[in-house]
Order: sequence, then structure tokens, then C-alpha cells
Amino acid sequence: MIALHEAAVLERNIFMDKQSGKDFDRPNYKKLVKKLKAGDLLYILSIDRLGRNYEEIQTQWRILTKEIGIDICVLDMPLLDTRNGKDLMGTFIADLVLQILSFVAQSERENIRKRQAEGIAAAKAKGIKFGRPEKSVPNDFSKIVKAWEQKKLTLAEVLKQCNISESTFYRKLREYRLLLSNKKN
Repeated sequence: MIALHEAAVLERNIFMDKQSGKDFDRPNYKKLVKKLKAGDLLYILSIDRLGRNYEEIQTQWRILTKEIGIDICVLDMPLLDTRNGKDLMGTFIADLVLQILSFVAQSERENIRKRQAEGIAAAKAKGIKFGRPEKSVPNDFSKIVKAWEQKKLTLAEVLKQCNISESTFYRKLREYRLLLSNKKN
């Protein structure tokens, strides 16, 4: 945001998605592309802010610059400014730099995913649990279930006594009934 403000981009012209750049199926990116018209200038802080997929970056760059007809300025890479070097050599250099940076962006994304998977595996090996802590039911759950089945307790009363949500109750009920049926067998 700071770099875009320094480039004098108006707030209403800043489009920011809060999701991964793994693909271009992002709501604000789609809004941006619809708003762009020939002759516009698109500022991007770095190529990995545009996307992280080598082929898709190349495709989107071509759509933006050739089909729509806009210029793109990548703020942290002055060689990627389509306003400069509109001749064959300038276009060649920009295309070459774009291919290298697109490759680096996708490689970094793959490395991040690999490190994340390794970290999760290491944490699981240490016994670290992910997600919300398991919600337990009271020790007299079987009595509460029996009273509920006999209509002596309403669902709301059961939920209050057990201090759980309705979906958790039904899941715990299935688990309880499965446990009972396994004991019988």
C-alpha cells in the first residue's frame, strides 16, 4: 500500500485480494481486469503480487498488455515497465525478465508449500494437534441421552447441560451409539 501511495495511485484505484496468488481466480483481481481499458497504467509492487503460477503470470501479462492494451509498471523491477522500451529489444528484455521472475515466484510458492508440509509433519510427529480442541461431553452423557430420547429433556436443555452446539451433540450422539453397538457385538 505504501509503495502504491508513493506512486500516486488513488485509493479508489487500488485493488487488493487477501488470498493467495496461487491463481487468478481472485475477486478483486477480476474487478480490476474488468475496469482496465486500453492506455491505462497498472502498478504492481512485485511480480509475485500479481501471481505465483509461471504459466498463468505469462498468460495474464499477455492479456493485460496485448489484448486489453494497458501498460504495467512493476515497482520493484524497473526493467518490467512496459512504458519503456517499446522497441523489439525493450520488449525482448521485458519478456525475458518476466519469465525469470515468474519462474522465481512459482518456485518460491512451491518451496513455501514444501516447508509448510514438512513443518506440519514434524509438529504431528511431536504429538501436536491441529484444529480446535476436542469438545468433551459430561460423564452422565448416557443419562442425558436417555432422558432426551424419552422426551424428558428438550434439545435446548440437553445442549445447555452438555455445553455443546447442536452439531456437536449429534456427532457425539452418533459416536455414543456406535460405541454401544460395538460393545454389543
